[in-house]
Amino acid sequence: MVIRGGKVYTVTRGVIEEGVIVVGDDGKIKAVGKAGEVEIPKGADILDAKGMHIMPGMIDPHTHIGVHELAIGWEGRDTNETTEPVTPHLRAIDGIKSDDEGFYEALSHGVTTVGVLPGSANPIGGLGVAMKTYGKHKLDMVVKEPIGLKIAFGENPKRTHGLENKRSPATRMAIAGLIREWLTKAQNYMRKKDLFKDQPEKLPDKDLRLEALELLLRRKIPARAHAHLADDILTAISIAEEFGFDIVLDHSTESHRIPEVLASRNIPAVVGPLLTAKYKVELRNRTTETPGILAKHGVKVAITTDHPVVPIKLLPIQVAIAIRDGLSFEDALKAVTINAADILGLADRLGSIEPGKDGDIIVLNAPPFQVEARVVYTIINGKIVYSAEEAKK
Repeated sequence: MVIRGGKVYTVTRGVIEEGVIVVGDDGKIKAVGKAGEVEIPKGADILDAKGMHIMPGMIDPHTHIGVHELAIGWEGRDTNETTEPVTPHLRAIDGIKSDDEGFYEALSHGVTTVGVLPGSANPIGGLGVAMKTYGKHKLDMVVKEPIGLKIAFGENPKRTHGLENKRSPATRMAIAGLIREWLTKAQNYMRKKDLFKDQPEKLPDKDLRLEALELLLRRKIPARAHAHLADDILTAISIAEEFGFDIVLDHSTESHRIPEVLASRNIPAVVGPLLTAKYKVELRNRTTETPGILAKHGVKVAITTDHPVVPIKLLPIQVAIAIRDGLSFEDALKAVTINAADILGLADRLGSIEPGKDGDIIVLNAPPFQVEARVVYTIINGKIVYSAEEAKK
């Protein structure tokens, strides 16, 4: 496929007027440049994008798409295992329904990759997965698994377990205590595995919960930490530093109060959702200025809908509001492309238009993040998977 004639926002190589993008049969980008500078292969399918705007497919790194299915009610909600507070062995991929309408809403509005995580009811909730929003079935859609271990602080675990089920954790102290307790169990498990690696008969029995925590402690995956309040963010960071693992902050509602803490530690923040009411106390200090404040301090910022909390099709609208309230266009573009890809551990494949990366591209009828901008084509792995014209039929 050759996409020709549009304004190309490469993200990493600037903006190309009347650009040409060549995507090979393997679904990878082969070349990108100005018209006349890029050789067009003979027999290529030409997509005329003259007058249109082209950017990488957008990425939402924190969603519950598929595990919290649209238009189904309680039966479609496989987001939280609320029967116990520590469930690191759970895998979001096992709860995903491939035919969730949310996947179509995503690709028809330019979101080509999503991070899917368990919910925030448990202090330790389980393993997430990165998926394309189009494929034959969910296994065909997986890009990377696992992408991180969900941990959660604050109101949600307290309410789910302490208030509703009368068990620990009922306080923030107990949330942190449970996380530390299980990380210590995992450290002991790892120590025995290392000590007896040459003596199989002395190895501990395989423990799926501790195996998941071992991935975190050996820094093969980061913690994906649900935290709204600045103090909960600080608790999450202190535990990460105590046990030596990497961390990504999800929601990050009050992170604008402590941007220097995140910047000095190179901790990325996934901010949002930005379009809900302040329906709980942890959101009382939420502001749509947060992405811009963090970016100005050098924090790597991404933006989330937390779908279905905010429908994933409204991701570009959230970005538009963040731009209105201080986020630069360049940082906004990165927030839903290369930064989000990096947070998912996929920056080598996704997030920019350059040779070697996946041919995940969207074609818009107006500049990105303008309210009137509509997706004309969504391309995943070099194939048109959504066409606005076809969708009207």
